[in-house]
Amino acid sequence: MATTVTRQPARIIPTSGIKGERERETRATSALLSVLTAVDEFGRAILRRRFGAPAGAPRAYVEVTLKMPGGPDVRPDGLVEIKRGKKTWVALFEVKTRASVLRREQVESYVDAARHQGYDAVVTISNQIVPATGDHPSGVRLHKRSKVKLHHISWVALLTEAVMQKEHRGVADTDQDWILGELIAYLQHENAGTMRSEDMGPHWTRVLDDVKRRVVRRNDDGTRDVVDRWEEISRYLCLELGRQLGRDVRQIIPRRDLKDPARRRERAARMLAEDGVLECVLRVPDTVSDITLRADLRSQKLSASLQVDAPREGMPRTRVNWLIRQLRENGPGDLHVHTAFESRRGAVPHPLAALIEQPAAALLADRSINPQYFRLVLTRDMGVSRGGGKRPFVRSVRALLDEFYRAVVQELYAWTPRTPRPPERVEKAGTVAGEGGHAAPGASN
Repeated sequence: MATTVTRQPARIIPTSGIKGERERETRATSALLSVLTAVDEFGRAILRRRFGAPAGAPRAYVEVTLKMPGGPDVRPDGLVEIKRGKKTWVALFEVKTRASVLRREQVESYVDAARHQGYDAVVTISNQIVPATGDHPSGVRLHKRSKVKLHHISWVALLTEAVMQKEHRGVADTDQDWILGELIAYLQHENAGTMRSEDMGPHWTRVLDDVKRRVVRRNDDGTRDVVDRWEEISRYLCLELGRQLGRDVRQIIPRRDLKDPARRRERAARMLAEDGVLECVLRVPDTVSDITLRADLRSQKLSASLQVDAPREGMPRTRVNWLIRQLRENGPGDLHVHTAFESRRGAVPHPLAALIEQPAAALLADRSINPQYFRLVLTRDMGVSRGGGKRPFVRSVRALLDEFYRAVVQELYAWTPRTPRPPERVEKAGTVAGEGGHAAPGASN
C-alpha cells in the first residue's frame, strides 16, 4: 500500500510550535545567546568587535528581572556577562521579532536599569536596520561619556556575521561549526521572525500615486516613511550581498550627510518629491566601480549602473573592444553602454548586443577621438503590484542587483597599462660587447 511521508530534518533549535510573539522572542533570544557562548569565533565577532566586550568566556541568561527602587521591575529579554580578572562586563539584551519595533521609552528604561546596576551596555536586536549614520532605531541618543553604551544590531546583520564566520572565515572546532550552522538555519526560517519584511509600508501606494501626479510633498509623513524604508532596503542590500561574497559591502554616503542625518533625509525627500527617484550607491571591495541603484517611480523603472574608465592607450576601436571582450559571454544583450569621449559633452548609448556585432558603432564619426569612460546601465521594470501586494518592489530591486552583479560587475576588471620593457638589444656581427662599434682601448691592428 503506497503511503506519502512528509518529514523535516531534526533541528537543535526547533521552529515549530511557537504559540505567540512573546514565545518567539524568548526562543530567538535563547538561541542566539546560547550560540554566542558556544561558538568561540562567533562570540568574539559579535560581543567583542561589535559591542566592546572584553576577552573571556561569556555566560548568558534569559527571563531576567531587575529590581528598581521606587519603580516597576525591569525585564529585559536576556543578559550576558563576561568575567575578566576582578571585573565583570555585563550587557542587557532586548529582542524584537517580525514587525515589532523598539520603543524609545522601553529602551530608555533598560539604559536606566543598566546604569543603576552598574552594567556596561544595552544591546537591542530587531528587524530594524541601523542607518548608515549609526543612529539607534528608537531615537535614543546617549552622551559620548555615558558609562552605559547603547548598541543595536539587526537580525539580518547577525545572520550575515554568522554566515561569513562559517562559510568564509571558518570555525576551528567541528562541533561549534555545526552549532553555528543550526543557528543559521533557524534565523533563515520564516517561523523565527528574524527575516526582514519586504513591505514598503502603509504609505507606499499613496506615495506612488502622488509621484505620478507630481504632487509629492517632501515634508509629508508618507514621503519621509518611504525615504526611511528605502534607506533600510539599501542597508539590507549591502548586508545580503556581503553575506554572499564574504566581503564588507558598504553604502556610500557623502561625509556631510553622515554628520547630519537630517540633511541626508531632507535631500532624499527632495529628490523623491522633485524627480520621483530613490537612489543609493554601494561599494564592493576590489570591483572596478561603485554600483548605483536607482528607482524611478514615475517611469516604474529600476536601473543599476557603474562607470568604467576606458584604456589610456591603443586605437579608439581597440579601447571599445577591451570592454566588449569582458562582457561578450555573460553580459545581458540589453545592457546599455554609454560611451563618453574626450572633449565632448554627453555620452552615446548602445545596447551591448549591437556593440558585440559592431564595436565601431560606439565611436564618433571622427574615429580619432578616444573614449574617456563607459557607463553601463541595466534597466528593469519595477514589478509593482497594485492589487494589494507591496513586496514585488523590494524583490525586484534585489533581483536587479543580483543580475547586475553576476552578469556585469564580476566580469569586469580595470585597465592597467602594459609593463614597460627596454628595447631589444641588437649586436652587430664582429663587435665586442661594450665596444659600441669601436675598437677596444689598447687594441692593435
